Amino acid sequence: MSLTDLTIAEARDGLRAKTFSAEALTLAHLQAIEALNPRLNAFVTVNHARAVDQARAADKVLAAGDARKLTGIPLAIKDLFCTEGVRTTAGSAILGPFVPPYESTVTANLLRDGAIFLGKANMDEFAMGSSNMTSAYGPVENPWKRRQDSTAVLVPGGSSGGSASAVAARLAMGATGTDTGGSIRQPASFCGLVGIKPTYGRCSRWGVVAFASSLDHPGPFARTVRDSAILLGSMAGYDPKDSTSANVPVPDFEAACARGVKGLRIGVPKEYRVDGMPSEIEALWQQGLDWLRAGGAEIVDVSLPHTRYGLATYYIIAPAEASSNLARYDGVRFGMRTDGHDLRDLYERTRADGFGKEVRRRVLIGTYVLSAGYYDAYYLRAQKIRALILKDFTDAFGKVDALLTPTAPSAAFAQGDNMDDPITMYLNDVFTVPSNLSGVPASSVPAGLDTNGLPLGLQVIGKPFDEETVIAVSAEIERAAGFTALPALRAGAEA
Repeated sequence: MSLTDLTIAEARDGLRAKTFSAEALTLAHLQAIEALNPRLNAFVTVNHARAVDQARAADKVLAAGDARKLTGIPLAIKDLFCTEGVRTTAGSAILGPFVPPYESTVTANLLRDGAIFLGKANMDEFAMGSSNMTSAYGPVENPWKRRQDSTAVLVPGGSSGGSASAVAARLAMGATGTDTGGSIRQPASFCGLVGIKPTYGRCSRWGVVAFASSLDHPGPFARTVRDSAILLGSMAGYDPKDSTSANVPVPDFEAACARGVKGLRIGVPKEYRVDGMPSEIEALWQQGLDWLRAGGAEIVDVSLPHTRYGLATYYIIAPAEASSNLARYDGVRFGMRTDGHDLRDLYERTRADGFGKEVRRRVLIGTYVLSAGYYDAYYLRAQKIRALILKDFTDAFGKVDALLTPTAPSAAFAQGDNMDDPITMYLNDVFTVPSNLSGVPASSVPAGLDTNGLPLGLQVIGKPFDEETVIAVSAEIERAAGFTALPALRAGAEA
């Protein structure tokens, strides 16, 4: 087995047994990046020298018998997390030259636990997108291929597409992502990975470039549920620098993988059976319920009546918060600058040159819904609907322990498909957005393949701060599904 095929749990054990070194493990991934990244474009920045230095330091720690949770494990970091001394672009030209003088809390936690950072993963600009086609640094390619059309270049999903592509292609053992409306779970589904969006406040947002502050959730990508639980255990924790960080204990997420589902009540929300959903996704959903029933869970029908308004609500609140957050990019304080004949002209030219089409669209929408005369009609009403969506989840979780739904309404689509109509693109998030609006934890687990041989994910949604049950249900699905399919483009395979 190649070093790049190891899971995080396997690599952790191998490093501690001194079967191989952290330097060898890191170099294997850097070589894979060198071979495949020119095609996949999963990384914006590769930290070759820094990663090797970190690996050598990790080997010294391992030799001393003082290993921490992630000592020697090479990861990709979504280019939304500020990394001290390493360029952070958020996928935008406007932040192209920005090198943060500080470390985000999540990445600082990972470094504390011994992780090695291979580089910064590509992403949709300011996390706005479901395809990783809006990045100022070019689109990311999904390493999976269709059986019937292997020449088609597929999207990895977004906005964390670079993170997902890197982990799926064996360029990194795991990765950080952020999920504002599905940006961890949808790419995880498209790339055959496990992705977890924890409860809002479980992972600090300090040092994460903001898209929509009340919706952004940092979380992990990995190839197994156990690996994602290991990563989440390091990423999570209270942070006094983040006013929305929750001061709650971080449990042993990895231990939850072995809990099973016997005695759990699993809800099936009837509103998620949308018109036009492919029959193979409907069948996989039913198969997932059968697996959980066989594991000892009880299946219960529930209703989330206001989630039908979730997508419309999200696309009012998220752009409104984005228009406020992105006002800081003015060409004066940091980032790129396009000179103008006066201050207003400088602002306009910098933002026109620095922001891409999708970011400009959302800033305009957000500014509109916050403007005088429209605030009450749109933004205030959307916040009221958001409260009702949360109440729906609260009521449902009075009857069940977790919910099971599809993750996305389709498998990965090709670059260029669905791109002309923003509304069609926004529909990619129809199953994932409600849990962002309510702040509850959710995961995506690879559970099967479509007729083209592309991965499909099932989504597990849990109670606030009950990631352990989400992980336990996800692990049960993983065991039952036995998902072992591999992408065509990966380290050690023919490109």
